[in-house]
Amino acid sequence: MSVISLRLKDRELKRINELSRMVNKDKSTVARELIEYGWEFLMIKLYREGKMSLGTISSKLELSVSETIDLLAEFGVESPIDYEDYLKGFDVFKVK
Repeated sequence: MSVISLRLKDRELKRINELSRMVNKDKSTVARELIEYGWEFLMIKLYREGKMSLGTISSKLELSVSETIDLLAEFGVESPIDYEDYLKGFDVFKVK
């Protein structure tokens, strides 16, 4: 694990301290989790704005496409798969 030094505003440090107490975790863990959540949020935002494909966001978040679709749904982002595509998916799995 690498070490990075940051200058934080008082407000940012106060928030980390407050969250640390709320969730009963050390400040370093809370800061790492916030960075991860921020990364996810920005990737979802870029996807929703059409600046990133489903495959790209899946790769950036290190998730499968289906996990990414579930995550997008969790945040209220519409599924990129319409009903016809959904039905076509069943055709692929039919035994011939």
